[in-house]
Amino acid sequence: MFDEIVMADERFHGEGYQEGYAEGSHVGVVEGRRYGLLHGAKIGSEIGCYLGFALTWQCLLQNCTDEKNSKKIKALDSLIGMIQKFPYEDPTYDKLQEDLEKIRGKFKQGSLIRLAFNCYAAKPPGTRTSTKLHVPENRSKIK
Repeated sequence: MFDEIVMADERFHGEGYQEGYAEGSHVGVVEGRRYGLLHGAKIGSEIGCYLGFALTWQCLLQNCTDEKNSKKIKALDSLIGMIQKFPYEDPTYDKLQEDLEKIRGKFKQGSLIRLAFNCYAAKPPGTRTSTKLHVPENRSKIK
């Protein structure tokens, strides 16, 4: 009888451990999914902001042909290319954080365009080029 009591204690301990482990695993998966969705959405929003910035400035600078602005356009084209190649759909991509940091760095380089924008704003009134932006008819082609 004493052995049955000792064995029951061990059996209940083992069963309790298994139940707790299963419950903890389930809760961990749910919490991990929630965390992943939140941070994935933040990264997506950040990259979308960078892409919107780059496409806007690309449109604004398209009529500026001087050397200073051509460097800015190249930097914007590079940023847009990096964003388009970013692996949104593959969270297991081993260089995800590296590529994200490269995009952030390129954006910081590109954000200086706002401070140095002289294609339109620095010209005296009456000599400015048109501010009308070229907007493609089918916007769905913009990636």
